[in-house]
Amino acid sequence: MKCTLPVLLFLFLVHSLNAQKISKSVPDSLLFKTYTYLDDRIYEYKNDSLKAAPYLFAYLKKARKEKNYEETVNAYQNILHQSPMNLRLKYADSMVFAAEKSKSDELIGSANLSKGIVYYSQKNYVKAYDYYIKANESISKTENDYLIYKTKYHIAQIKYYLGFYDEAISLFNECLAYFKKNQARPYLNSLHSLSVCYNKVGDYSRCSQTNTLGLAECERLKIPEMELFFKHSEGINQFFLNNYHTSIQMLQEVIPQLNSMTEFANVSIANFYIGKNYWKLQLPAKAVPYFKKVEKAFIEKGYIRPDLREVFELMIKYYKKENNLKSQLYYMDQLLKADSVLTDANTYLMGKIHKQYDTKEILLEKEKIQQQLVKEKYYDVILISVVVVLFSAVIYGTYNHFETKKRNKAKFDLLLEKNEKSNIQKQSPDKFEITDISHETVQQIIRHLEKFERDKKFLHKEATLATLTVRFNTNSKYLSKVIYHRSGKRFADYINDLKIDYLVELLRNTSLHRNYSIGSLAEEAGFTSTPRFTNAFHSRTGISVSYFLKELKKENS
Repeated sequence: MKCTLPVLLFLFLVHSLNAQKISKSVPDSLLFKTYTYLDDRIYEYKNDSLKAAPYLFAYLKKARKEKNYEETVNAYQNILHQSPMNLRLKYADSMVFAAEKSKSDELIGSANLSKGIVYYSQKNYVKAYDYYIKANESISKTENDYLIYKTKYHIAQIKYYLGFYDEAISLFNECLAYFKKNQARPYLNSLHSLSVCYNKVGDYSRCSQTNTLGLAECERLKIPEMELFFKHSEGINQFFLNNYHTSIQMLQEVIPQLNSMTEFANVSIANFYIGKNYWKLQLPAKAVPYFKKVEKAFIEKGYIRPDLREVFELMIKYYKKENNLKSQLYYMDQLLKADSVLTDANTYLMGKIHKQYDTKEILLEKEKIQQQLVKEKYYDVILISVVVVLFSAVIYGTYNHFETKKRNKAKFDLLLEKNEKSNIQKQSPDKFEITDISHETVQQIIRHLEKFERDKKFLHKEATLATLTVRFNTNSKYLSKVIYHRSGKRFADYINDLKIDYLVELLRNTSLHRNYSIGSLAEEAGFTSTPRFTNAFHSRTGISVSYFLKELKKENS
């Protein structure tokens, strides 16, 4: 009886934790075979795990025994490609380790690129970008055009994810020109990515033209399995062209042909746009089952992206119209979970997308629904509880009023004193060294940071770790470490403190801004929401914005 290759590899891992145990698992006779022979058998038995596994590990054992680093990297890459997702990073680490021993820029670059691709498949885009940059540093020193353009392709994918569509289009066009002459599958992948980017920038005509070309090229190159992706892209594009029935038909034809295990993301996106089509056709009851499939992918696979979060907003709308309070409450929770995942994955994108339900509004609406549900069953208990809480709050508030006022005044005076001193004398930061980063790299990052602070770029809402990493042409680990050594702060605190210090000085010196609303001050300082601004202000100063403004007006009057 056959078992799947991931299961067999897991068994091998359990029994092959070191080289000695691997040796016992592999027949010695295979070690005298050539790499070509072993590679051919691996390919031949790629669908039969029992037959393929001995050749996979024989290849690895032979390469390690001969200290052939190039073949060791190839061996780990073969195993990586046929391993379950949760084990791929382990083999990617082994690839990088073997490549670094070889001292070959080509091998080191290729291994780092593979590790970045594993991170990308795990939706860890910041880590993926870091390893793409490392790969590019090594590969750019070689003359391997294939690796150079493969790296460009994957960097373009990150640019696309971050929303830098014009930059992604430029890179994909470069890849297109190279791969068209040399590699059929990468050529079609670049063409497909290009069509998706054209859709994102609103060039729907060029998107359709690219998809038509892609379908023709699939036929010419005899790679029919790629046709699905161009049809998938065109189905989505038809939605934006307001051809809702055509879009539904195209996407419904594609879904059954997509592998639900490996292409669950494209399946989820197709379901989302089928639902959106029905919603636009004023058929919400037909849209809901497709939205629930998107939700299922989020629950089971953790798959969500900024445009898909709209599913939960539309479900809240639908159940609000149906007057179904429990379902409204459920989808508010799902929306909050989705926002939490998206914020952790990419703060920059969350700042760009339009959210119909602001987080504060969701929480307020959720609280109202919860109160209404409880009130329907336990009205008397709620009433008594509210009275007790309010009475306790009044007593507590009265008791602490004068002490709080006194503490706040002391904090206000201290804040003005600190601000005054910082204006009189600004000391240069102490010199420091970071042992695991070159001095030249540290100084380059510091120069970028000084210009960033001098030009007040921290006031931009999109000033995030991901965007600064791209702008400074470095990686997030180096940038975070330099900021911490330089300021003693994490990245988020560093940005927030710069914004607050700027605003405190502005309010002290400019009477006009003292009449701004708190929301307007939040905008002035580049915060993405008023609550984030008020929290950051209190964290930095120990007092509220409203209290600071009131006391400042008193001082000046």
